[in-house]
Amino acid sequence: MAGLYFQDFHVGQEFHHALSRTVTEADNTMFSLMTMNPQPLHIDAHFSANTEFGQRLFNSLATLAILIGMSVHDTTLGTTVGNLGMTEVKFPKPVFHGDTLKAHTKVLAVRPSKSRPTQGLVEFEHTATNQRGEVVATCRRMALMHCRA
Repeated sequence: MAGLYFQDFHVGQEFHHALSRTVTEADNTMFSLMTMNPQPLHIDAHFSANTEFGQRLFNSLATLAILIGMSVHDTTLGTTVGNLGMTEVKFPKPVFHGDTLKAHTKVLAVRPSKSRPTQGLVEFEHTATNQRGEVVATCRRMALMHCRA
């Protein structure tokens, strides 16, 4: 697998993920309706045209999912036991249809598991930027990782 094991991470390590993703109207509508979120800011062009944004906003939870997803290949693909939580999730700028997202990850903390000797905890800080380099999303994610055999 492409992911790294617990022992491969160190505090301060950074990843500039090569994958990028242009978000579309179809992505936004599908994600919003699939998650049963009828917020007109996401799915109603006429309603959204009359807001301060003048257009529909891309669903922030879809933005978060894409941010985490773009990081997986370089960090946790096949080597994670699971996510233990996400904290300090922020969306400082809106995302709109046609924006292209890029991701950056920094390792904040690494420690062996006290209860699982073959696993360890890695805390990541993920940041998404748009095509103008503006930060559109950030979060901290705690992952339980497999140790190398």
